[in-house]
Amino acid sequence: MSASASLFPQEQQFLDAFQQALDSQKFERLILSQYKGELEHLEKMTLRVISLQNEKMLSCLYRYKTQDVTKNFPLADAVAFVRSLLPSCKQANLFTAEEELQLKKNKKKAMLTVSKSQSDSKKMMNDAQGHDRAKQRYVDQDSFFLQPLGITDAKMQIIPSMARKWKQINKFVEICAGALEQLKKTDQPLHVVDFGSGKGYLTFALYDYLAKHQQTPFVTGVELNPKMVAFCQEVAVQSHFSQLDFFQGDVRTYNPAQLDVMIALHACDVATDFAIHTGIRLNAQMIMCAPCCHKELRPQLTAPKVLAPMLQFGIHAGQQAEMLTDTIRALLLKAYGYETKVFEFVALEHTSKNKMILAVKRKDYAAPDQAVLAQIQALKEMYGIQKHSLELLLNDQWDQQDIGCKC
Repeated sequence: MSASASLFPQEQQFLDAFQQALDSQKFERLILSQYKGELEHLEKMTLRVISLQNEKMLSCLYRYKTQDVTKNFPLADAVAFVRSLLPSCKQANLFTAEEELQLKKNKKKAMLTVSKSQSDSKKMMNDAQGHDRAKQRYVDQDSFFLQPLGITDAKMQIIPSMARKWKQINKFVEICAGALEQLKKTDQPLHVVDFGSGKGYLTFALYDYLAKHQQTPFVTGVELNPKMVAFCQEVAVQSHFSQLDFFQGDVRTYNPAQLDVMIALHACDVATDFAIHTGIRLNAQMIMCAPCCHKELRPQLTAPKVLAPMLQFGIHAGQQAEMLTDTIRALLLKAYGYETKVFEFVALEHTSKNKMILAVKRKDYAAPDQAVLAQIQALKEMYGIQKHSLELLLNDQWDQQDIGCKC
């Protein structure tokens, strides 16, 4: 069935319910999934209403296999826009303040079910605004930047579907704030670089926190997607964040002259090693990263005889390679003068990559710790590891090659 073809009666009923939810301002979100249309690698779309420059817009998050893309449309075009997409999706879920509608279909028939809202999103919103009120919030809910980013509505209330993201942002800033307390206090500006800043949720939140609680911040978000960079730069201007800017590039193309805090969340594979190396090379006082896509060590891994029965299973070998990769990263940070922690960060939306490495520079560092470097060498020998990118970078032994994510 094409976008121009007639709809099943159930599809038209679904669209009518969507129109009614918009008109009554009871619309929460709409998810179109199992996409089978012309847009290659598109998996699903999530739609919600945001306020942008005092105008309500329909915001659509396109989820592809390897990236997310956000586009905004006039609210007056919302129903026509959804109508054009509906024939290409095998499932659609509409969430309103009162009910949930699910549309499932195949080539021959469609089935529409309606139920009272279980309102998981409303429950999370109440968590964020209700019993959690007594907890310390590190980001002010009435901050302007939250509106164009789609976290709050025009009344500065948390959008129900973004309640989980709101908690994640606060948790991230909480971790940063705790680590920053350990840094040496100076009157100099704090230079922060966020590699892979994406839509800027965490970049904006940290800048806002630093501007209100710390010394003068100079924050740069580094992102490959030029449209995302342009969007974030515009939001920064709207928010009057004069010392927050965004750079189109990656960890290899952006070379800051000064770096106090280095952040890299979900930098793919050895891009994490490049980011950590940049932090160490520029003597960053704090390094925070959430590694992703551990691929380098897995092909090199040779199971020690005693562990061979365990590592014969692919999932265990993958987990072992991931743990070994991040252990060596943490030990290298420790060897180069950082107090290092590895812990579980609050799960980021739509991903299980929730491990964080947090490192704060010691004041007494003089030279690499040979005892820790010996521990790394022993681990490499035990598992037959010939190369680890961060170690090669620190030893100036890196050979240029592609570090792009192919996951």
